[in-house]
Amino acid sequence: MKARMFKNTMIVAAVAVVLTVPAFWTVARADEVPAFSLAWSEYPSWSAFGVAHEFGFINGREGEMGPIEKKWGVDIVLKEADYDTCLVMYGSGKCDAVCITNMDALIPSLTRKSVGILPTSTSFGADACIVVGDITDIKQLRGKKVYGLAKTVSEYCFVRNVEILGEKESDYRFTNMDPAAAALAMQQKRDGFDAIVVWNPFVLETLNKRKDARVLFDSTSIPGEIIDMVVMTQESLDKPGGEKFAWAVIDAFYTINREMAKPETRDETLIALGEKFSNLNLDSMRKVVKQTRFYATPDEGVTVLGREATAGIMEKVVAFCVSHEIVPEAPAVGFGSREEAEEAAFRLDPTYIKGFVAKSK
Repeated sequence: MKARMFKNTMIVAAVAVVLTVPAFWTVARADEVPAFSLAWSEYPSWSAFGVAHEFGFINGREGEMGPIEKKWGVDIVLKEADYDTCLVMYGSGKCDAVCITNMDALIPSLTRKSVGILPTSTSFGADACIVVGDITDIKQLRGKKVYGLAKTVSEYCFVRNVEILGEKESDYRFTNMDPAAAALAMQQKRDGFDAIVVWNPFVLETLNKRKDARVLFDSTSIPGEIIDMVVMTQESLDKPGGEKFAWAVIDAFYTINREMAKPETRDETLIALGEKFSNLNLDSMRKVVKQTRFYATPDEGVTVLGREATAGIMEKVVAFCVSHEIVPEAPAVGFGSREEAEEAAFRLDPTYIKGFVAKSK
């Protein structure tokens, strides 16, 4: 009953969005406006879009519109799938925008000019190297297989920590394995699974199910380097309504963050996010959002997409992807508006957040 009452309250709040929009906006109908699609998978900050649909702020079904969509005059079509499928959809042109990491965005940018329009969160402990037994020092992992998904943020987190600790990557054996399978093998105490590198929810599950398991190191040592974001193709941004779609997506994300910031709606919002993220309960989600830090405000988003904060990070990420043959060549990475970084294959552009803020006043 409490959840149902909360959802009704959220719908009333969503309607209020329409009632308080500036006078120069007109309320549009779905058959009158352009439709754009956003592919998303279950992850704490990306599940915000699914929750925005559940709470009635947007309507992710094609041809139907929630208050935020009506406000901006675009139809947001949500396409939920597993992460790999989302990447394939984006790379093959079957969606306009995708929830993706800064590292994984490099690959499709080689064939589709891509723009980071919204950073949603960063890993701050959500990616971790978990060990068992008497392992207390990274040097004890020499000669042992460290299991994790190769050519992903897991391997990036491992390699970066090896470097930070003054070790050589060549002395270690990062061994490709699906994170769910690696976590299960450790939880079941299978021989040889003394070290794994996985992300949430596998981190929490493994620590909860095997009491002698502990974190050797995690992504807190590389703050801000693993960035979860919404990336949109330049082609879609150039279409009529493309910019308004970007503003609507940004609006939906910050609307859910405002609900998390309110004491009276925080727990219910976390529960809703948990239902969209591996069915985690409230206590688990409280831990999750500490380890996956949301970029909850426009000011934070603008900073992350800026050259000063992120250029050095992207240089490290690109170098890693080239050296580990994740990309055949280094894509040109740029910052700022299209005019400021015309030649960039992958551009981080804060102007869409700034535009959303200016138009919302």
